[in-house]
Order: sequence, then structure tokens, then C-alpha cells
Amino acid sequence: MMKAVVMNAVGDAGVLEYVERPEPAPRAGEVLVEVAVAGVNFMDIGIRQGMSWNETPNPKILGAEGMGRVVALGAGVSGFEVGQRVAWVYAPGSYAQRIAVPAGALVAVPDFIDDQTAAASMMQGLTAKHFATDFYRTQPGDIAFVHAAAGGVGLLLTQITKLYGGKVIGRVSSQDKVAAAKAAGADHVIVDAEGKFAEQALRLTDGAGVHVVYDGSGPSTFQGSLDVLRRSGTFCWYGPVLGGPGALNIMSLPKSIKLGYAVYANLIPTPELLRHHAGQLFDWIAEGKLKINIGAVYPLADAVRAHTDMASRATTGKLLLLP
Repeated sequence: MMKAVVMNAVGDAGVLEYVERPEPAPRAGEVLVEVAVAGVNFMDIGIRQGMSWNETPNPKILGAEGMGRVVALGAGVSGFEVGQRVAWVYAPGSYAQRIAVPAGALVAVPDFIDDQTAAASMMQGLTAKHFATDFYRTQPGDIAFVHAAAGGVGLLLTQITKLYGGKVIGRVSSQDKVAAAKAAGADHVIVDAEGKFAEQALRLTDGAGVHVVYDGSGPSTFQGSLDVLRRSGTFCWYGPVLGGPGALNIMSLPKSIKLGYAVYANLIPTPELLRHHAGQLFDWIAEGKLKINIGAVYPLADAVRAHTDMASRATTGKLLLLP
């Protein structure tokens, strides 16, 4: 038996429970991993609220991201060995002491990356890399508007944009988050909790607007994000947990902007691409070009508190669970 956190029903954080569950056995093509660190993501909150994974009956183990050590190999698995450190960006059931992960979803973790950094850099790191390099190709001199600039994705988006020679206007919800956004490299930080940021951002760009806006803050910021874009700018929409903007009339979109819903999985459709992009993240970290901000670490048994803290929008950086 092992310890795990399950959701017993759709609902608030109170539906989570720390329980004993049977330990999984690796099937053909899978690797059994002892989880050292599990990542907490807004996606987990969305699942808890019934937005996805509904085909899997409750109670089910939450969590999709983490890192750990290989315990056993299923039939047909090659390229991994017992004791090896590995990480993954998407494997359902990661809020647990052990998990069976498809071998193709695993990335080897180099010795120069510690456990918590490895876990914290996977989903949000690959997401930010996709946004700033693939969904929108950042060019020197570009100006990006980054919502939730002190959050896990926002801090990484800011750093990656700066790596490519861009400038960043960050938006945070409270004054106490300004320092974190500035430390990541934001050139300007707007404090706004009501979606009234466009006028100030336009002033900062002499009225021209930004080249790209990264918005995972829900419907309250959608119109402002449209307003802050320059002609032919790019609108990167993500983060469905907070809700979408509703039905859109495409003929009402202004200034020839390009609007899309960005999903990190589009960056990593094959194991080879997953490992390539994760490897580049690890190299940037080792070279000091990318800093992973870990906002809080909780025992696995305190998953309810982690979900509550994340939902409050009061945290900065990445939240982690330790089984």
C-alpha cells in the first residue's frame, strides 16, 4: 500500500483526502517511479472542479507532474534503469508515493538539477517555453505583456522573453508581488486586480501597444488584453480554470490581431521533442539563464492547503508537494 491524495467528488478543496491506495504495478511500456516531488498546477484545480478527467470515476488520484526515481521497469521498456532520476510533465495520479508512468512521458534528470527544481520546471517551464518560442517567436526589441507576472508561468515567461532580447510589462494583483516580477526581469510592473491595466500599458509603449500578450487570468482581463495589443499583435490565451471569454465574433477582433489558445502539449507531441525541450530548460537553469522560483513546499498530506493557497492567488512561484 501507499499514501495518495484522491478527490472523492467534484467540488472545493474539501473533496480531497489523504488515503492509502494499492501500489501500482508497471504494465508493458510503463516505468514504476517512487515520487520525490509532485507539482501543483491550476490544471489540478480545474480537474477537481469537474473540467476534465470526468471519464475516470471518483475517487481518483490527482496530480499530473512530478519527479522521482525509477523503481521497476515494465515489459519492453528500454533507455531507463532502476535508481535513475526522472521527471514528467503529464502523468495522471502524481499526488502519490508511487506512480506507473508511460516510458515515453519520462525525461532523464541530469545530476546538476536538484529534485525540486526538476519537478518545478516541467509543466510551467515547458508551457512558458512554448508560448515565447513556438506559439509566438520572440524577437529582440519585442514588448510582451505578461499577466500574473509573479506566478510560476509568468516568472518563466518573463525570463525567457528577456533571454531572447524582448522587454516585459508585467501585471500583478498586489503590491507585494512587484518585487518577484522585477527580480525575474520585468521592465515595468502594473499593479491591478480589476482588469484596468490597458491605459497604463499603452502609455508605457507610447500608445503603440505590445507585440504579444500572455493572458491566463480569465474573462475579466480579456478586453483589456485586446486593447493593449498593437496592430497585428498576438494574443496568447491560456488557463481555462478561470473561465473563457464566451462566444466571440471573429469579425469584431481589432487591429488585425492574431488570437489563439496555446497548449503546451503542442510543443511536445513526441518523446523526442519532450526530451529536447526539457533538456534545453535544464541547460538554461545550469547556465544561470533561467531561475526556477519555488513559492512553497507542502507535505503531500497538506494538498488541501496547497490548493486553497493557489486558488487564493496570494502565492508566487511554483507550489510543490513532498510525498
